[in-house]
Amino acid sequence: MNRSTLEKALGLPEPWRVVKDEFSAEERRLDITIDFEPGSTFPCPNCGAESKAYDSEMRTWRHLNFFQHDTYLHARVPRVACSQCGIKTVDVPWARQRSGFTLLFESLIMTLVREMPVAAIATLIGEHDTRIWRVLHHYVEEGRKKADYGKVERVGMDETSSRKGHNYITLFYDLDNKQLLFGTSGRKQGVVSAFAEDLEAHGGDPNQVRQTCSDMWPAYIKGIRDCFPNAAITFDRFHVMRILNDAVDQVRREESKDRKELKQTRYLWLRNPDKLTANQRQIMNDLPTHTLKTGKAYQIRLTFQEFFKQPDRQTGETFLKRWYYWATHSRLDPIISAAKTIKEHWEGILNWFDSHISTGILEGFNSLIQAAKARARGYRTNRNLITMAYLIAGNLNYGLPT
Repeated sequence: MNRSTLEKALGLPEPWRVVKDEFSAEERRLDITIDFEPGSTFPCPNCGAESKAYDSEMRTWRHLNFFQHDTYLHARVPRVACSQCGIKTVDVPWARQRSGFTLLFESLIMTLVREMPVAAIATLIGEHDTRIWRVLHHYVEEGRKKADYGKVERVGMDETSSRKGHNYITLFYDLDNKQLLFGTSGRKQGVVSAFAEDLEAHGGDPNQVRQTCSDMWPAYIKGIRDCFPNAAITFDRFHVMRILNDAVDQVRREESKDRKELKQTRYLWLRNPDKLTANQRQIMNDLPTHTLKTGKAYQIRLTFQEFFKQPDRQTGETFLKRWYYWATHSRLDPIISAAKTIKEHWEGILNWFDSHISTGILEGFNSLIQAAKARARGYRTNRNLITMAYLIAGNLNYGLPT
């Protein structure tokens, strides 16, 4: 093979050149050896001062396949004796330091991970998945170093499960730019302060955050009040409705002990009438809803949804007071408990009329993250899951070669 053609294909600058190439059809492998011209000088990777090679070390990198043949680059990587920085290993133009892959091969990995699980990529390219994760971690970390969060004013936060049981990661999003800002393990109060510190590290200002959206988890509420003093809290519509859905289901479970017709009807009561299938609607019509406690609880839940259709905060509060009186006089303990929970978070629920924000976008991203986790059959560590979350929703600039 013409070595000058290989040099052009690899984009080798002076003083690098191809000195050897070996092709094995039997092993389906191409090995290309690169070297530098004798007497060449190289910039110090720290300060850029030019120096001659002090010594060198032979290294190997996996490169893009050549017509389905595995391709490897081999080169003597020089070290320079810089008068200012000491002995330093030179950066080569085709790979980053401490990587066994070329930049173009890593770019391929970063492209593939958008479409397929890491384990599948590892099988496709014949590498252990641990090496793939190292590449992903590196580029996400580098991308986050360059991220600028100086204009963040509205933040949504939500948790998503990392493994079975009570294992979670908490994700923080810029609601205006629809971008994941920060992910961390757990959902304790410290996760909010960790986000505030990370926001500052990326040029953001916690005092500039005016609106936040979250569920009613006490650790989130306290963290927001402590770390974002100027932020109004809006409790997410999705989570408020989930409280009421849970209450309706509790009523159904208790009543079904005596009313057998309620067995296997759970999902009917969790959906709005216009979302029921024809078969579900027929089942609902056949139930004596006017005599069922579950039917009453369901009607209270449906009526609450009208709160979000009120024209302004004042009208919304009037509506909420009437609804609260009805719910607390319903003689249905789960509904009464849910209503009292809503009363405890009254201002945050009413803030919806000022902010009109919700974590709906978060739920959408979380669905994508959980779908990726399902395709991968789970991730071994929270770090891997958080890295995948950044890849899906971080909108980061990885600086990859094209």
